[in-house]
Amino acid sequence: MTDEGTISKGATAQPPAHGPARPGALWAAAVWSAGVLALLIALPLTARHRLPDPLATHWGGREPDGSMSVTAATLFPAAFWAVLVLVSVALRRYGAGRTPGAAAVTLATGGVLLTGAQTSIVHANLDRARWQDVAPMGIEVALVLLATGLAGLLTWLACRRYGARPEPLPAAGEPALEVPPGERFVWLSRAANPWLQLVAAVSGLAAAAGVVAAASGVAGPGWPLVVPCAVVSLASLACSSVRARVTARGLTVGFGPFGRPARHWSPAELDSARAERRTAAQAGGWGYRVNGLGTTVMLRGGVCLVVRTRRGTDFAVSVDDAERGAALLNALIARTRQPTG
Repeated sequence: MTDEGTISKGATAQPPAHGPARPGALWAAAVWSAGVLALLIALPLTARHRLPDPLATHWGGREPDGSMSVTAATLFPAAFWAVLVLVSVALRRYGAGRTPGAAAVTLATGGVLLTGAQTSIVHANLDRARWQDVAPMGIEVALVLLATGLAGLLTWLACRRYGARPEPLPAAGEPALEVPPGERFVWLSRAANPWLQLVAAVSGLAAAAGVVAAASGVAGPGWPLVVPCAVVSLASLACSSVRARVTARGLTVGFGPFGRPARHWSPAELDSARAERRTAAQAGGWGYRVNGLGTTVMLRGGVCLVVRTRRGTDFAVSVDDAERGAALLNALIARTRQPTG
């Protein structure tokens, strides 16, 4: 499990610093890289007995005007993907500070583009006697380009949201922090469970493989596989990471790579905040749990930020630096109870 906690005070913005990749992100990238490679190779080889050899691989407008052997059509995109993976590794290693998220965007867009292109080629050539007789290309190209752009945009947004870290300050030593009136501040802490991220990546790749196989015509619609895997992937992704943020407006806890969905409590809705050590066994397991302790977002065992609402319910989230987050929240709660005028 990985986690981090920082607080930034004052009106002066601090330049973002990018640290090492989280283990969950590295696992997800590895699974994605291997999965895309497997799909690029498996698609034409699985349907080889139903494909012409050579097969059409290039279209001038809607009609085919170029071909490759089945072997070349299998190895060429696989080799191109291997090069893209190496480029993303280099971007992560040497260019993360200048171009944050470039490696992830490269993997996302390259994988979707190559897999979409391979799927379209196999589908167009399926059950044709000669490559000159293959189906024309039309809407498939637009759909592949649209999916590629969407994958790149979503990946960039996720990296942008979680890439920057405010400058850390010394830990708070009191149960409540003194916050001078009018001073701007923010406390931010994140946590992730790499095992849940790995489950999300593997199940998502399985769902994608079912969709690709059906779209290419190699297999029929595999909804009994696709739907459960997609649901497991989305649920695991939403529960695999969390971001807690304290500002003058109160506490906001966002889930998943985009911080959505999110829960928010204003200082007036809270009774108190504390740091409390909890285990997964106490919470009832990993992820989003509801039991006698209240609601717990358990991504790693240890100290959690726990808030008690005015309704008497507890909400806990396992993020780092919980003591300081609780102290800042208690200061905000005390401020709301001070008489005005």
